[in-house]
Amino acid sequence: MLTKRQLLILEAIIRDYTSAGQPIGSKTLQNQLPVHVSSATIRNEMATLEKLGYLIKEHSSSGRYPSLKGYRFYVDHLVKPEKINKEDIQGIRASFGSEFQKVDEIVATSARVLSEITNYTAISLKPDSKEVRLEGFRMVPFGEQQVMVILVTSDGSVESQIFSLPEGITGEVLEPVIRIINDQVVGYPLSQIADRLQESIVLLTKYLRQPEGFLDVFGRALDKSLQSQFYVGGKMNLLNFIDSDNVDQVKALYSLVDHSQDISALLGDVGPNDITVKFGNELQNQPGNYSLISAHYNIENHGQGIIALLGPTNMPYSKLIGLLGVFRQELTQRLIDYYRNLDS
Repeated sequence: MLTKRQLLILEAIIRDYTSAGQPIGSKTLQNQLPVHVSSATIRNEMATLEKLGYLIKEHSSSGRYPSLKGYRFYVDHLVKPEKINKEDIQGIRASFGSEFQKVDEIVATSARVLSEITNYTAISLKPDSKEVRLEGFRMVPFGEQQVMVILVTSDGSVESQIFSLPEGITGEVLEPVIRIINDQVVGYPLSQIADRLQESIVLLTKYLRQPEGFLDVFGRALDKSLQSQFYVGGKMNLLNFIDSDNVDQVKALYSLVDHSQDISALLGDVGPNDITVKFGNELQNQPGNYSLISAHYNIENHGQGIIALLGPTNMPYSKLIGLLGVFRQELTQRLIDYYRNLDS
């Protein structure tokens, strides 16, 4: 159990280190602590915190900086979200703009705006709702043996992709086939579409010798629509806090924000708490010199998403946790307004 004085010293060191990026000495702390303490006493307390694993000292004459254990303790027990002033809140609202045609635009904008405000890498994961339904399906001929598959869902999303048709399927049979599939799947939740497609095979055999090949085309388009969609803003900001000589680290971090599987695994570790901070060694066995600050947001009956910041371990947590709380509220309200307009 740390004493009150040790807590004050640990908190001051983390605050100063996140600001200056340099090890903090006892003389610097002496002028900042709210209680009068000699420099020698501070050095003794710092030595104790080092032995306990909360601080690190590079060499005998240097100051100290927090370890991951120190950051973990600070985030769990000491950090207080900074209050965001009205001007900054108004700036966030103005950055969002006003007109959005679909959910993806709002979520993508949130990642861009958050990265611009913080100069870190921002990740937004769109709400995932089990109630999203397939509203429309079209298959448009697009050259020889090719079609464009267009899917429209109840959350306003539109997916389109060009596929090659299996041999034996011509444009003449597309119209009745599309009509059958529309009758079978339009208006149903996406989670039920695959089963309903299987039930339609008997009907499709009237027009297709091997309906499985055609359904595979539709299924691939549906898979794309079902995928968890995420957006990354400020990816280049990753270069600001990694060692340029460590090529493997650069590759690992870029892979992290480039692939949906990696992002899903990363955000899948996010806890259910209000706002969660995870460090590199706590996230998918990644290097320990960065951290992820994340927050869930809930959109009434339309699912839950995540907004997150990826940055160096010595981020100003008090400021960013306060900012993320306000930002999440603004993103939530934008999405609620969108769905209300969509339903009206």
